[in-house]
Amino acid sequence: MLASTDRRPDPLEAFRIARRWFLEGRRIEMQELATELGINRATLFRWFGGRDELLAEILWSLAEPTLKASIESSPGHGAAHIARAVGHYATVIDEAGFFQAFLRREPERALRILATRAGTLQGRLVAAIEDLLNDEIAAGQLDAPLPPRDLAFLIVRIVESFLYADIITGEPLEVGKAEQAIGALLGHRPG
Repeated sequence: MLASTDRRPDPLEAFRIARRWFLEGRRIEMQELATELGINRATLFRWFGGRDELLAEILWSLAEPTLKASIESSPGHGAAHIARAVGHYATVIDEAGFFQAFLRREPERALRILATRAGTLQGRLVAAIEDLLNDEIAAGQLDAPLPPRDLAFLIVRIVESFLYADIITGEPLEVGKAEQAIGALLGHRPG
């Protein structure tokens, strides 16, 4: 039996270290991570596929519980509930220091990972929001103007538009308005 000090690094340990660094606002470098773990870069690439894939996993590990908490803490039903939940999610992400540090430090990479098919995050977020839409439709709380998958994609694009406007256009948008835009898409009129 190996002593605890003789334990070999594994993908989970590598992920935990990289995630901690990301939360600290540090740039994740595969060579630096490999050195920290006492392994070679090839092992990291075998485990994760590459730096972008590792970053995507880190980002999803932060986004998924944030979205779930936003859904659970948002009152109401139907369009209002969805708009509040996803709007709250966008606000929390926008206010996260580690997220802003990543966007400033590596804007092109961030957009590629977060907002294109090159990364896995957008597809996962679309699927999670599609589930939310389907739940509200099944409960009779939402009359969807489009198929749920299409609506989920549009909702994610609205969030992305507000979160990344300063990178894309050079003019920041008030991320709090994402909730209003999502509500309008779903036919919700704030009362």
